[in-house]
Amino acid sequence: MQLFIGGACAGKRDLVAARFPDAGWTRIDELGLDGREHDLRPGTVRVLTGWTRWLASALATEPDDDRLRGRLVAALDALRDAEREARGEVVLILPEMGRGIVPMDPADRRLRDLAGWLAQDAAARADAVWYVRHGLARRL
Repeated sequence: MQLFIGGACAGKRDLVAARFPDAGWTRIDELGLDGREHDLRPGTVRVLTGWTRWLASALATEPDDDRLRGRLVAALDALRDAEREARGEVVLILPEMGRGIVPMDPADRRLRDLAGWLAQDAAARADAVWYVRHGLARRL
């Protein structure tokens, strides 16, 4: 699993598209979170985007942040297991939001916090983590 993370309009999508030109792209908010509908076949690359929209809709329906984070961790583990079984590659494109600024609105704070936890949990499971800024990637 590879993780590409950076702010809005940092160039993550273009960089991933150039590195994985034959990859299939899926929005996680359309796929669902269980990771079983990933369509990862042997030797293929699946890029997953759309995390901010999924997080926002999940936060609207789930009041328990710990339970929601647990669902995210289970989904990441399922994706990693599917990647290993298929001998394929899963590429996550995640937003980096906040940069230390704490929103006044509690809903915005929850979204930022959950996005940060997702990034931490994804980075802990990824084989490579790339931070993208201004279209440039640095492996962390």
